[in-house]
Amino acid sequence: MAKINHSEQIIFSVFAILIATISNAGTVTSDVYTTNGTSAGKVVFEDSQYGLLIKPQLTGLPAGVHGFHIHQHPDCGDHAMNAGGHLDPANTNSHQGPYGQGHLGDLPVLVVDNKGTAITPILAPRLKTKDIQGHSIMVHEGGDNYSDNPPLGGGGTRIACGKISL
Repeated sequence: MAKINHSEQIIFSVFAILIATISNAGTVTSDVYTTNGTSAGKVVFEDSQYGLLIKPQLTGLPAGVHGFHIHQHPDCGDHAMNAGGHLDPANTNSHQGPYGQGHLGDLPVLVVDNKGTAITPILAPRLKTKDIQGHSIMVHEGGDNYSDNPPLGGGGTRIACGKISL
């Protein structure tokens, strides 16, 4: 049996790491917690040819339609206030929803069923996983009308948050 020398071990290790990295490219998972610290599940983000596919796997939330956004900071402390505002790298200062030219972090609404579960995937056409890493995902108490009247679409209080990282 042939022995593997040190150089071959290093090359094999680097190759294995590269393959593992490539196989996970384009997918990010965020663990989500309510603002009182209870686990609400997770959200999986996957790149697609049409934008960012967002697959919530959330439970224990109030039934109804909720504002759903990417926020600036990966910090859900102080009842999610440390997450900052909606992701807006172009400084548009405008809430126009996922198909407008406002905040990049504006997402389609999150729909929670009567059992408190949200599993319906949504699509964010202007985003990719590289855009959201180092930020947070936020669920707001009320719906979202994708305008600035009332401010930020009227989404209301922050009720759940998750850090987005590799």
